[in-house]
Amino acid sequence: MLFTALLSLSWAQEEVIIPVDAAVKETSFKIDDIAPSWALMYAPAKFEFLKNWTIEKDQRLRRFKTQPDRHVVVMSFFATWCKPCMKELPLLENLYQKYGSEKIKFFLIDITEATRNSPGFEDSPKSGPFLADKGITIQVLNDNRGVVKEKYGVATLPRLFIIDKYRTIRLIKQGFHEGEDFEGELSQIFEELLAEANEG
Repeated sequence: MLFTALLSLSWAQEEVIIPVDAAVKETSFKIDDIAPSWALMYAPAKFEFLKNWTIEKDQRLRRFKTQPDRHVVVMSFFATWCKPCMKELPLLENLYQKYGSEKIKFFLIDITEATRNSPGFEDSPKSGPFLADKGITIQVLNDNRGVVKEKYGVATLPRLFIIDKYRTIRLIKQGFHEGEDFEGELSQIFEELLAEANEG
């Protein structure tokens, strides 16, 4: 049976609340909901689109001629000031190194700039050099205005979504849980979703 429920909250959970002036109303996305579409910049004038990689069953990928294969998409919202995020990111990097050549796209959604005007967050480090120093090589997408954060109702960090090849949310993980087998549980989900992605 596919592990599609929220990961157990029985472990000691660490998460941080996004500053009030950058906060959003928590949205109650559920497993099997369609993931909101987005376009995010990763370099000046260069954008990544969710629809490049996953789309509903009866639709074509945005670039279906050059990127014909649907992918599982992993999205993790983070900020450089978020200490629990810094515990999760190395584990995600390990999974990226293991599965990066499979039909899985990993994206880190950076909301650091969306929170920079909040008191106490003005001097937060920029993600590029900060993550490079930590050995994180997953592609970073910049949610500078917090638009995607709002679409996904992200009020606390870290927040992780796994989306299948038909743009359906299959996992929502809130916070970092000390003591759990993060890599093992996500690997199990990846293996099951890859099997689905390779069908037909």
